[in-house]
Amino acid sequence: MDQLSTQIAGEIALSKDPGSSMKKWREIFGISQTELAEKLKVSSSTISDYEGGRRKSPGIGVVSRLVQSLIEIDNTRGGKIKKQLEKNFTPKTDIFDAKEFSKALNGKKFAELIDAECVANPGKLKETQIYGYSLIDSLKVILDVPVHEYMQMYGKTPERALIFKSVESGRSPMIAVKIGRFSTDMKPNIVVLHGVEKVDPIAQKIAEAEKIPLLITNMSEEKIKEVLGKLEA
Repeated sequence: MDQLSTQIAGEIALSKDPGSSMKKWREIFGISQTELAEKLKVSSSTISDYEGGRRKSPGIGVVSRLVQSLIEIDNTRGGKIKKQLEKNFTPKTDIFDAKEFSKALNGKKFAELIDAECVANPGKLKETQIYGYSLIDSLKVILDVPVHEYMQMYGKTPERALIFKSVESGRSPMIAVKIGRFSTDMKPNIVVLHGVEKVDPIAQKIAEAEKIPLLITNMSEEKIKEVLGKLEA
């Protein structure tokens, strides 16, 4: 197994909830239960039972086969997800604090956890899933980070929430997200503006155009980390 496969397999095998971890990685790769089952030559109900915790936790052999199948299916599609996960960079941890969840989190539940109000695309929240979040220093990202390094915001996957702190109106963070999409071909599933009282109309328009739920919250950074830390992988 290569480094990426070993990393994913290790996370699943060591997880307190292996089934949820299996489901998380399957969804990150955008592969259906049926597609994975066909690749593994098992029934869809077998995959469903593993993910739902209704079947005994799989051994490392099963986990290895599952991970290899995810990567092989992704390779037939051009290997886009694998390439993103293998990006080898040193995150600027003082600017991008990226964390991953042990399983998918619904957007509406995420908003409730951080006591956030949705000011753009509220209808998309309940159908949105995220697999992690990044706490981002808005001022530093604008001043200190070259556009080609914006992918550092996304951790292991763009299917996450970007929480921008040190925000005045939200315009600059949303412009950074829009520019980042053109330079990295990625966009987040949710954007959160931390500590802002009145959102700039341009920020809302960008969120609406990009079809990204835009949230605002005044919960303290420490409390956000505490609440979301319970969900981390």
